[in-house]
Amino acid sequence: MKRHRERSDPPPFELIGACGNSAALTRRAIASLALAMTAIAFVHEANMTATTPPADDIARLKQQAAEYAADMVEPGMVVGLGTGSTAIFAVHRIAALISEGKLRDIIAIATSRATEDAARALGIPLMGDEMPHDVDLTIDGADEVDPELNLVKGGGGALLREKIVAQASHREIIVVDESKLSAALGERWAVPVEVIPFGWEATGRFLEARGAKVKMRRKADGTPFVTDSGNIILDCRFGPIQDPYALETRLLSRAGVVETGLFLDLAADVIVAGQDGIRHLTRPT
Repeated sequence: MKRHRERSDPPPFELIGACGNSAALTRRAIASLALAMTAIAFVHEANMTATTPPADDIARLKQQAAEYAADMVEPGMVVGLGTGSTAIFAVHRIAALISEGKLRDIIAIATSRATEDAARALGIPLMGDEMPHDVDLTIDGADEVDPELNLVKGGGGALLREKIVAQASHREIIVVDESKLSAALGERWAVPVEVIPFGWEATGRFLEARGAKVKMRRKADGTPFVTDSGNIILDCRFGPIQDPYALETRLLSRAGVVETGLFLDLAADVIVAGQDGIRHLTRPT
């Protein structure tokens, strides 16, 4: 399976000499060891961040990660604007760069009505919901990130539109604080599953039969949370997911399931803000 690498990683190690096949085997062994050590380090960091930092610290880390990513936007780009408490910092940073004249000819697509309203208020030009242009770069948050840079998203309730925009993007940049790192998807976060309201209890029983503890998402007043597309969300706690690809395939096979919060092989970059600074992780190509 692919493993992430950090932008600052050194180039692959090469052996020089007349060692023939043994040199190639040694290179492969070293590469395998490096991947294993990377995964171990990721899991160790996830364990170290299991205790949630104070709210003020989390907000500061989110802002750092989001503004770092926003500075990657270039003039003339079509930009996807994510949803949630982290992505909104990137929206504000992009708006400031436009206002300062540092970003020209930018047009954006919002992944939710809430983000759209914020972007309009900040003066960011938006294209229509039909998305007449491909997206150069999208900046969004995530609820959980595993060592493969796969994600659980949808905590803000915008997972369907977020995935449409992510799949239409040439580059998806995810911004998180270090508390979102996890050894396996589902370990810390329920997987949101967007379903149509008709027959939702039958859909919920289907999800339970697949091992989930299912809870309908509700607003503070107790009424069902309704997505921008008029659907409801069932938050499904599976525990650590051994094979997220197989799980997604099973869930999407059911009529009534619109989309899942499993975002697999979509993130090109993950920006992690922690107490020791910013780390830029990238998916190998």
